[in-house]
This record gives sequence, C-alpha cells and structure tokens, in this order.
Amino acid sequence: MSKDAIVLGAGIVGVSVALHLQARGVRVTLVDRRAPGEETSFGNAGLIEASSVVPYGFPRDWRTLLRLMRNDSTMLRYDLRSLPAYARWLALFWRESAPARLAGAAHDMLPLIGRCVAEHEALLARSAAYTDARTGAYTETRTDAFTDARTDAYTETRTDLRALVRPVGWLEAYRSPAEFERERAEALRVAGQHGLRVNVLDAAGLRAAEASLSEGYAGAIHWADPASVADPGALVKGYAQLFLCEGGRFAKGDALTLRQEGSGWQVRTEDGPLTAELAVVALGPWSDLVTGPLGYHVPLMAKRGYHMHYASEASAPLTRPVVDIEGGYVVAPMSRGLRLTTGVELATRERPPNYAQLDAAERAARPVFGLGKRLDETPWMGMRPCTPDMRPVLGPAPRHAGLWFAFGHNHHGLTLGPVTGRLVAEQIMGETPFTDPKPYLPHRFA
Repeated sequence: MSKDAIVLGAGIVGVSVALHLQARGVRVTLVDRRAPGEETSFGNAGLIEASSVVPYGFPRDWRTLLRLMRNDSTMLRYDLRSLPAYARWLALFWRESAPARLAGAAHDMLPLIGRCVAEHEALLARSAAYTDARTGAYTETRTDAFTDARTDAYTETRTDLRALVRPVGWLEAYRSPAEFERERAEALRVAGQHGLRVNVLDAAGLRAAEASLSEGYAGAIHWADPASVADPGALVKGYAQLFLCEGGRFAKGDALTLRQEGSGWQVRTEDGPLTAELAVVALGPWSDLVTGPLGYHVPLMAKRGYHMHYASEASAPLTRPVVDIEGGYVVAPMSRGLRLTTGVELATRERPPNYAQLDAAERAARPVFGLGKRLDETPWMGMRPCTPDMRPVLGPAPRHAGLWFAFGHNHHGLTLGPVTGRLVAEQIMGETPFTDPKPYLPHRFA
C-alpha cells in the first residue's frame, strides 16, 4: 500500500529514516529549518562506534565525582543556572548508571551497535550507484532546496561517499600507567565477550602507530572495528543527496507547526502546508519541543559540546581519532584539519556558549598533537540528545495514530542513524524487525 510520510529533522537519523522508508515505496518529504547535516550531525568526532557496547554512564567513583564538582574539567562542565533544569534528569541518570542497570542498557543497545557499520555500508553502496565508476565522481544538475539562490540551479561534482569513511578504528590513550593497566584488562574482557577486535599498545607501540604524537601517554587501546568519518556533515549531506536522487523531496519548514489534520499530519513549509499520513519526529535535542505539546513527557536533555579545527604542526599526519581519556577530549583527523571535540557541558538550550572547556582542552592537546593555528572563525557548539536510560526513543507514539519517534541517541547519533532508519521503517511498514524494538519504545516513559 502506498503511503506518504513527513520526516521532521534532516540530521543523520532523519535522513536515514527517510531513505529506509523510501526504499519501501513510501513517498517521503524531509523537512528541516536548515539544509541537511548542519546541526548535531555536523559537529562530532566522526566515529561510527562499533565498539561502544557499554553506554557512557554517570561516574560513580567518588574521586571522579569530587573532581567533576570543581567545574574545571575538560571532561564535564556545568552551567550553574541550568542545574535546576537538569536535577530530575541527573537523578534518573544516576539510577540507570548503577552496574546492573548499565549492564542492561549495554545488552539492549548491542543489537543496534552490532549492525551500525553494516548499515552505513549499505547506504554507502546505494550512493555508489550514482557514482561514475571510471572517475570516482559524478555530475548532475538539479533545482531544489539545495540550489544556489543566485542562479536557480547548479551543477556539482561529488566524490564517492565511501572515501569519507575509513576503517581505521580509534585509540583510547591513557596518561596514567595505573589507569592504563586497569582499563587494558577491562578492554580485553569486553572485546572477548562481544567478539571485538582490540590491540593493546604500550608507549612505544603507540608512538609507532601514531608518529605525530609526542610523548606523554603510557599506552593506548586500539579498538579496530569502528570506522572514522573525515567529514560527518558532508556524509549526511551525501546521504540526503542520495534521498533526492532516488525521488525524495526536501522542504524547509517549521517542525513546531506539526498538527493532526484529519487522519494524517500537517506541517507548514516555505512551499505551503504539507500533509501526509505519517509523521516521524527525528529532531534530536529539539524533539521534545514537538512531542511535549502533544502530551509526551520524554525525559530528554541536551549534553552540549564544542569543536574547533586546527592546522597540524606535527611531523607526521594523525591517521585515526584519539580519545584522551583523562583529558576528556577527542582529536580526530578531518578533511578540514585536526578536529578537537570537547567532553560534556550541561547547559540548557537558551544559555550562551561558554568556550572555557574548549580552551582548556586546546591547552592540553596542543603540545601532544602538534595543534597549529585555529582554522574556524568561531568554535562550533552543538547538543547531544540524551535520555537517562541511555537508549534511544524509537517507535510509535502511544496515543496518536501515524506519529512515530526516532530520537534520543545520546552520544551515538552518527553511529546509529542508518540502523535506526531501518528499525523504524520496519516497524512502520509492519515488517518483522531485525531486532526486538521493545527496549526503545516510547511508551516506557508513559
């Protein structure tokens, strides 16, 4: 049966849902206030995280908590004015981070994490069908929402998206020998339990693997299964272009205007009202602004983060992302340069940026990674949409026919976008899902 759908949100999750619905014969319009891949999906460490089977829980070691309470860490900062808004969420997060509950979250997330790379590869293979095999690029002319306003049309040459995704894994680097030894044993245990590829590198091995790093690390754990994305925003735009090439439609509009219209859903766009049988909310950290007025009080809060690109002054190029565990930041090689991404900042949406965390991370990373001049005019700030139980919200709205949720991916939106698209599309079309969707259904917050 032919269906029409509106997908609200053109980040990695929304674009992936649109692609999977489209592949099943649904006529899909993707709606966002901006072009695809320009919000949360743009600013991250570029990891397709096939090894993160255990979610990032609330630290429960009292020494770590005391250190974080000082509010000067590169790992976590908080805005005092925002803390009351986070109080209930943090209490729930603390409860869900107890060892048994955290193990339950890891168990529930494993089916999604386990397929994350394969589902990206499937979309990359679809996009490759539009690439000229002789030149590794293709040219097309289109008139649509991506059009240059000055000419009403453009001709663009695009490279194969597969060139953006590199199967190099990532490194957890440790400054403390004692911490390295503790985490080394845990990494080997987790890898053995879940069939992950891991290599343990001592200080000399790390310098041999990444010649650009100066001394300062006791060792590192190389998780080999994840992939690294050289430009996350470009990857999402590439997936969105695939969606358009296969007959999809993109419209700029205001998701907050979503309302029921007869037996379907309507939203206002620059092209006028748009109505469809189905609506999917995939707005990341803004999803609650749409679901809340409809009576769904999902405990969704944002963990803010920052990034900046730098020229490299190192003697050799960095080949894979490096997470400085004690430092609480990531340095990743990107198309634009070395991208430094911060840890977590707890601050509500309306609060102004605070670059102190990025500045502190830069001071720590500059001598180790050979960071040169800043390449961006201003630091980028984004928000990670987080649920306290560390599971995304995927499935039908309990009290509204035709309304579906796909948000709350915590730190793993880029990782889980395509596999989310598949699972949500399978549910919408009444197919047998590849995994039981029960752990992610919205009604758990009823």
